[in-house]
Amino acid sequence: MDSRTKRRLSGAELDALARRVLGAGVVASTELTDGFANAVWRLTLDDGREVVLKLAPPHDLEQLSYERFLLRTEAEAYGLAAAAGVPVPPLLGAVFDDPVLGGDLLLLGALDGVSWNDVEPAGEDALRRELGRHLARLHTVTGTVFGYPYAGITGTTWRAAYLAMAGALLADVERYPTPLPLPAEEIGAMLTAAAPVLDEVVTPRLVHFDVWRGNVFLDLTATPRIQAIIDHERAFWGDPLAEFATPTIFGELREDDPLLAGYREVTPLELTPAARVRLDLYRAYLYLIMLVENGPRQYPEQEYARVRDLTNASLAQVLDRLARCPAR
Repeated sequence: MDSRTKRRLSGAELDALARRVLGAGVVASTELTDGFANAVWRLTLDDGREVVLKLAPPHDLEQLSYERFLLRTEAEAYGLAAAAGVPVPPLLGAVFDDPVLGGDLLLLGALDGVSWNDVEPAGEDALRRELGRHLARLHTVTGTVFGYPYAGITGTTWRAAYLAMAGALLADVERYPTPLPLPAEEIGAMLTAAAPVLDEVVTPRLVHFDVWRGNVFLDLTATPRIQAIIDHERAFWGDPLAEFATPTIFGELREDDPLLAGYREVTPLELTPAARVRLDLYRAYLYLIMLVENGPRQYPEQEYARVRDLTNASLAQVLDRLARCPAR
């Protein structure tokens, strides 16, 4: 997906950056276009290394409130996830406030696997089960505050943090007028009314919140397995249940989902009625992100229209459920 937030660098600029940060020049480069916000390249260096460069937009470019310093979140998350036994790419370097480019960048070891989004491997259920186990391990990482610390959107309780996160996003609608199923203030009131169920969550845990197939790399050399989970830039500290919103996007989390079965191999997770309400709150938040982010990114209309229409319809369904849930 093309986006106004993606930077454009020439071959000479990529070479100069690699020499400055990694001490090696670039002999080949390919832009990786699956992402939606940051610019990403795969670089072949003259010392034989294959690396991935992620470059954030300039700090002065308008973005959504929660998107401030995303790559700083990602750099921290890679270290924490690796320590918890979650497969991630090696972080080779991170530069914040780069003096030449005026933004943040990460350099990662390139993976030799393939994106799950690009293949239909045998044993999909087994892979989904394996993914569940990895996510459960990720959620063993605990923090000291809920929300997005680098963006300054936090709370001492999960309810307070979630409402601050949703409130910041709905406030962004004032800067980027966005067609929504209901006025932003009505949506905010509905989320607030359902939010008492969030008080069940008392420990901040690391949540990736962007685990779709494009962010999971597979090793297909033998029995398919997960090689790495990438793109932790959207991570926050909150409720592990929120993790299930993206891998079941535009659908529901079923009790027979192998993802859930794999998760339960590591840690218990019960889908109580209150948990279902919490999950709807996270779905609403995800759908709002997908709609409001078009403001600063300005996706091409032909590419974005189908996603926008499906997201709007899904948000309307979730809001209707929240309006009728017993928690109110």
